[in-house]
Amino acid sequence: MSVGTQTVLVVDDREENRYTLRHALTRAAYTVVEAATGMQALELSRSLPDVIVLDVRLPDMLGYEVCRRLRANPQTSHIPVLQLSAAFQSTESKLYALESGADAYLVQPADPLVLEATVRSLIRLRNAERQAQIASRQWGATFDALEEGVAIVHDDVVQRCNRAMVQLLDRPYAQVEGRPFDELLRENFAVERQALRDSPSVSVQRGSRFFRLAKTPLADEDGVRQGHILIVADVTPQKQAEEALLLNERLAATGRMAHTIAHEINNPLEAITNLIYLAQHSDGLPAEALEYLNSAADEVSRVSQISRQILSFHRETKEPVRVPIAELLEDVLALSARTASDKRLTVHADLDRRLLVIGFPARLRQAFSNLVRNGIEAAPQGGMLRLRVSRATFRFLGASMPAVRVSIADNGSGIPLEFRTRVFDAFFTTKQQKGSGVGLWLTMAIVQEHGGRLQLRSSTRAGASGTVMSALLPV
Repeated sequence: MSVGTQTVLVVDDREENRYTLRHALTRAAYTVVEAATGMQALELSRSLPDVIVLDVRLPDMLGYEVCRRLRANPQTSHIPVLQLSAAFQSTESKLYALESGADAYLVQPADPLVLEATVRSLIRLRNAERQAQIASRQWGATFDALEEGVAIVHDDVVQRCNRAMVQLLDRPYAQVEGRPFDELLRENFAVERQALRDSPSVSVQRGSRFFRLAKTPLADEDGVRQGHILIVADVTPQKQAEEALLLNERLAATGRMAHTIAHEINNPLEAITNLIYLAQHSDGLPAEALEYLNSAADEVSRVSQISRQILSFHRETKEPVRVPIAELLEDVLALSARTASDKRLTVHADLDRRLLVIGFPARLRQAFSNLVRNGIEAAPQGGMLRLRVSRATFRFLGASMPAVRVSIADNGSGIPLEFRTRVFDAFFTTKQQKGSGVGLWLTMAIVQEHGGRLQLRSSTRAGASGTVMSALLPV
């Protein structure tokens, strides 16, 4: 095809007809290609002319059949076809030509000006159709690229939705498009339409995920309402961040209060320690009284140790430092000792004191406090809690590096198989009203913040049930 010009394929078995058509179209600045049979026309149509001017009566097949074959071929179905005929001039012939796929019909001999205007009109319509297809593809690509789920609703039925919507609902297009709008709201979000009428947006929770729904009216250029658009946004990450921020604020406030209390009781503790010491060394003290004083001295010493641990627990550094993991776990155990004692748990601690990691002590204490607390809660009355700090190897992208493994095991009932992939999801909890569902999620975030991995092994088998949480931290 010529560059910069538009090409017309003229199909007619009579040379004089082709000459007349060629002369008129060439004067109008079109490039003309000629064919004398239907098969030649189909062969030349593969070069995709801008318009085909097609005679009805051809020696090998009628123009109607040529037109049908052009429309049946995806490569040529878009080419505008102008049919001409001197023999078939009835209204029925024109209708048959149009039904066969022709875009226009003229009677031979056609006026050159009418011919030129018709060809120009067909090309203009084809260009407009092409631009509309491009705009439609662009709109479709933009529609599917949106992160929010979008559904177009008309006559209370979902007419169309984007890719994000089917991903949010975890359903195929066939189960979303064509469904009643009310069913979509009830089945997927447990929301009635009235809720969207009363508020510009509605927040809902489904399992461990949070969504924000909004409905926007859809109107044409005259302002006539044509339905509405439903926009669904997954705000779970935002909700997770908000919950984590609130939890951190509560923990920080509790920590500051505990820090203040621990600091304030240090002075009276020191005075009590001194008084007990003086009493222990008094002359003529009965043996029984001395035994009581020694016990009191031990208890005061334990309180003083807990106070020091509280003071260090919430003393965070701005830069990562060398953290002795064994000492950190001993602090965590000391603060949980009363809870473990109330359940009469046997606590085994195998802690390698030589192992250090680089990190933030307060953050790591928070993570291991969550794991120890979960282990104590999971263990049965009179059960067992086992802590171990050992050397390990951290493998990442084919490389190996030394690491520290911190394992916390209990002999509880174990975590059911269907929950094991979800325990690290934010807001997922099996503790009903007792848990917030962010403890393990936050612990996972802290371990990953230190470049590590949190691993889970659990069994519900009778006689061998229990759970092991292991944090692998690179050295």
